[in-house]
Amino acid sequence: MSKQPHVVHADPVTPLSVLSLDGDVVNPDFLPALSDEQLKEIMYRMVFTRAWDDRAVNLGRQGRLGFYAPVSGQEASMVGSEYALNKDDYVCPGYRDIPQLVWHGLPLYQAFLYSRGHQHGGQVPADVNVLMPQIIIGAQVLHATGIAMAFKKRGEKRVAITYTGDGGSSEGDFYEALNFAGAFKLPVIFAVQNNGYAITTPFKKQTGAQSIAHKAVAAGIQGVQVDGMDVLAVIKAVSDAAERARNGEGATLIEILTYRFRPHSMSDDATKYRTKDEEAEWALKDPLIRFGKYLEKKGLWTEEDTDRVKEEAKATVNEHIKKAEATEKMTVPGLIDSMFETTPAYLEEQKADFQ
Repeated sequence: MSKQPHVVHADPVTPLSVLSLDGDVVNPDFLPALSDEQLKEIMYRMVFTRAWDDRAVNLGRQGRLGFYAPVSGQEASMVGSEYALNKDDYVCPGYRDIPQLVWHGLPLYQAFLYSRGHQHGGQVPADVNVLMPQIIIGAQVLHATGIAMAFKKRGEKRVAITYTGDGGSSEGDFYEALNFAGAFKLPVIFAVQNNGYAITTPFKKQTGAQSIAHKAVAAGIQGVQVDGMDVLAVIKAVSDAAERARNGEGATLIEILTYRFRPHSMSDDATKYRTKDEEAEWALKDPLIRFGKYLEKKGLWTEEDTDRVKEEAKATVNEHIKKAEATEKMTVPGLIDSMFETTPAYLEEQKADFQ
């Protein structure tokens, strides 16, 4: 079994980290076993996600997307956690967790359709193991626990992972899910992306607990705290949790300490509750810069690579937003038909009212 030094019992924890801010390996025992090609792929996805986020913010301002929650700053958490999974594992996201869905296989244009409120945005391809983003805070945590119970009953070596923020960890659904997972020793990973604020509420006002990871103790599951600006640390933590789950050792609660560089949503003004000093401090931990320095020292990445990926991301986003915009407009009859294999007679009658 791989080492687990940051298991929470009753004492404060030190977040698991692998890289220093300068991109040096500070904990070689916890360095994931990844090839050079895998390392470059991870960086590719992080740079792509940042560029995609930049473009999506602009699309939102232009009215070409609906609700959009920015992700810049959380690329290590999102990309790293998904990369540590198998494609037959199940992802149960919150509304900010679009990157995990896309890297797990959801076509990007469908993510844009989801944001635009289009029914086909939720028409997940049969071979993509994801649920659509949950708007109700914390509800997806229960969904993942139920999916994990199904995996256990079927004897499948599959894992469910679910994401919420620090605010979601204050919801009743969160505690119910942890308790159920602990009682039945389920193969589920609870990833709490603690970005410091539940919209505008700072984390210190969320709970009297020493950390979110400590909440695992009461549920009888493993609790881990990880540096969420260090993609290799995130991969290590999620890989270990997935291995434990597949081996029948139960659930893990991972508190991923991260930071969103942009506001909570496009209608939020973060200057009202965050300081310039705080933002500058977290900017020094930028996951792209940190991992980029590591790869540069290994001769695997250059600024030219970053520029190339940014341009590719812009072109890809433009292609997929055009495809989303070209999708047939929603109609009430079409929405009704999409809900049933055979539309019930009483709904056929209602459809006639919209012809």
